[in-house]
Amino acid sequence: MSFKTLKAYQIGFDLAMEIFEISKSFPKEEKYSLTDQIRRSSRSVCANISEAYRKRKYEKHFISKLTDSDAETQTWLEFAQKCEYINLDTKKRLIEKSQEVGKLINFMIQNPGKFGV
Repeated sequence: MSFKTLKAYQIGFDLAMEIFEISKSFPKEEKYSLTDQIRRSSRSVCANISEAYRKRKYEKHFISKLTDSDAETQTWLEFAQKCEYINLDTKKRLIEKSQEVGKLINFMIQNPGKFGV
């Protein structure tokens, strides 16, 4: 089994790609601040899931890496909406997707044995 088959990874990857597409329309002055931050935080979710999965032989390491995958992206989405780069409906939809990933990650943390730990 590959980390790419994990539902948390798949939804997280889709979310990161959606954020990438949306952030293309952010103003140029945000390139090295909000645009960069929101893209990196959304991508790090998948990176941390894949790293955790590869280290699943060690339960504490597995859980530690998964806890690094938390909700930073939601904060940047709040800023994007308040700066009027995305509308409220888009923010809500993306945060809901992020929360779904968070719930799946929490399940993995609570049930490491189901993931080969």
